[in-house]
Amino acid sequence: MTYFLLVLAYVSGSVPTSFLIGKVFHGIDLREHGSGNLGATNAFRVLGMKSALPVVLVDMAKGFLPVWLFTDLAGVGFGWTLAFGAAAIVGHMFSVWVGFRGGKGIATSAGVFLGLAPWAVLGGLLVWSAVTFSTGYVSVGSIVTAAALPLLVALTPHQGGAALLWFSAGLAAFVIWAHRGNIRRLARGEEHRFGRRARSTEGSGGVKGFNA
Repeated sequence: MTYFLLVLAYVSGSVPTSFLIGKVFHGIDLREHGSGNLGATNAFRVLGMKSALPVVLVDMAKGFLPVWLFTDLAGVGFGWTLAFGAAAIVGHMFSVWVGFRGGKGIATSAGVFLGLAPWAVLGGLLVWSAVTFSTGYVSVGSIVTAAALPLLVALTPHQGGAALLWFSAGLAAFVIWAHRGNIRRLARGEEHRFGRRARSTEGSGGVKGFNA
């Protein structure tokens, strides 16, 4: 049962939300537009807020539900809770359904921590908002928030004690690694700013010519 739920956490995490919304509602493959990333930021830049918002909510749910539900179903300890959360995040970032591509793991990680350390998530949202809107770069906000996550966990009430703190540190390193391309573009001055939409064809949600 436990190992089945671990696989299920990966499979549920691997559901490519932005890819499906792009295909079903806009007739485009997000892997071929914008940055090619299957996360909420690229969905916003390419498809707009109305499509990006459900991407964020579903991607958060993919992280929240395994840690909130699967531990009780399996009757196991907190170590397995972290394993379920990690499997969902890995599934989102390396989805089996779309050639092991995916997003950067921010929304799904937020969902995991919403179930384990909600005050840390609130602090992370404040950090992300402050950095993103002051610098204009989503990637900078995400990287700084990831780096701040262990401190936020340490300073706020949470489940799991030291285990969650170490998990948050490992996750922070993983998420920053996932942003290595963004870091290179930032260093070259080529990173696109938040709020900048791709050029749309008139009357459609499709886009052409954007490369973030």
